[in-house]
Amino acid sequence: MIELVDVCKTYPIHHRRAVRLVLDHVNLRVNAGEKWGVLGRNGAGKSTLIRVISGSDRATSGQLSKNMSVSWPLAFGDAFQGALTGRDNTKLISRVYGVDFKKTLDFVEDFAELGFYLNEPVKSYSSGMRSRLAFAISMSIEFDCFLIDEAMSVGDHRFHDKCNAELFGKRGDRAMIIVAHQTDLIRAHCNRAAVLERGRLTTYKNIEDAITIYENL
Repeated sequence: MIELVDVCKTYPIHHRRAVRLVLDHVNLRVNAGEKWGVLGRNGAGKSTLIRVISGSDRATSGQLSKNMSVSWPLAFGDAFQGALTGRDNTKLISRVYGVDFKKTLDFVEDFAELGFYLNEPVKSYSSGMRSRLAFAISMSIEFDCFLIDEAMSVGDHRFHDKCNAELFGKRGDRAMIIVAHQTDLIRAHCNRAAVLERGRLTTYKNIEDAITIYENL
């Protein structure tokens, strides 16, 4: 289970003379196997919510509890050590998560399709290459819950279909939190939905109810 209780997140603005409230007393409970879609316009705070849940950003106040393993935002490559190669970053992450490096590397080599670039420093990668590496490593670790930002970019149409099959097909039994501003992804893959507007999160039992509310904002 993942549970957020009255989670708030603020960021300083105007040279720290003021703050912007991005998440305003957000409450959410995600149980094993549930697929949550969070709808919101650009700038609504969706990516911030994902970062807080993943642990890559901290809530300003409130409580976040997790008793399941949670991925980093899929295709999020900012946590890589730029001076290290893709191979060495894979080794580092394998150690952090306590998984077999050789097995992880074999999967990453096959899935990411980076070729000899896997032995080059990540700082030399394009954003698409970093995304491929991040997604491949994410899929090599058996997380209980996957965090998915609709904005992720993982390559051309063929590679995108490959990622969808790996995530939504082979790992269809896992919990997922998908943040999006388009509704097709939510309809296709979610069984629970919420709308994030002006920092406030409202949950709905019916996905179509959430979509209707969102489309009429």
